Amino acid sequence: MTKKESILTAAQEAFGQNGYSRTTMKDVSTRANVSFGLVSHYYGNKQDLFIAAGSAMVDSVIEHLREATGNAKNGLDAIHNYMTAYFDFTNAHRMTFPVLLRCSPFSHIEPGVDASRVAEKFQVIIDTIRECVSMGITDGSIREMPVEEASLIIYGNIVGAVRTKLLTPYGTDNIYDETTKFTLRSLKPQSADCG
Repeated sequence: MTKKESILTAAQEAFGQNGYSRTTMKDVSTRANVSFGLVSHYYGNKQDLFIAAGSAMVDSVIEHLREATGNAKNGLDAIHNYMTAYFDFTNAHRMTFPVLLRCSPFSHIEPGVDASRVAEKFQVIIDTIRECVSMGITDGSIREMPVEEASLIIYGNIVGAVRTKLLTPYGTDNIYDETTKFTLRSLKPQSADCG
C-alpha cells in the first residue's frame, strides 16, 4: 500500500469512527504513520480529505455491486446478489465502511461540508437497484410495482440493516440475512408464493 493509500484508509477509519468534527488531520497522519504535511500535500484540507475518503469508498462499493449483479439470471436474482454483495462488503470493510454512514445522503451530512460529489455517486447505487427491479418486472421474477419507490425502499432496508449492525448495541448477527429474505419475499409475484 502506498503512503497516499494509507492516508486514505486512515481517513476512512477516523472519519467513520469519530465523525467529521472530531477527526483531525493530525489523527489521520498518526493512524497512517506519515507526516502531517504529507496528508495536506495529497489531500489538501480536512473537508477535501473527508470527501476523498467517502468518494473512494463509494467507488469501491459501486464496482463490487456491478460485479455481483452482472451475471444474474433474472431481476430477483440480481437483487439477491446486490444485497449479498453489499452486506459482504460492509463486513469486509467494517473499519472503513462507516465513513459512508457519515457522508451519504441517507445520513446526517456534517454541517458546512459539501458532500454533493459523494451524494451524486450514491445515485449510481440507487440506479443499479432500479435496473435490477426493472429487469425483474420485465422477466416476471418481480411483481409489478413502482420502480422508483421500490428501489428506494430496498436501499432504505439495506441502509437500516447496515446502520443497525455497525452502529447499535443490538444483537444483530442475522440482520443481513433476514433483511435480504424479507426484501426478496416482498418483491416476488403472488403466484411465486403459492407454488
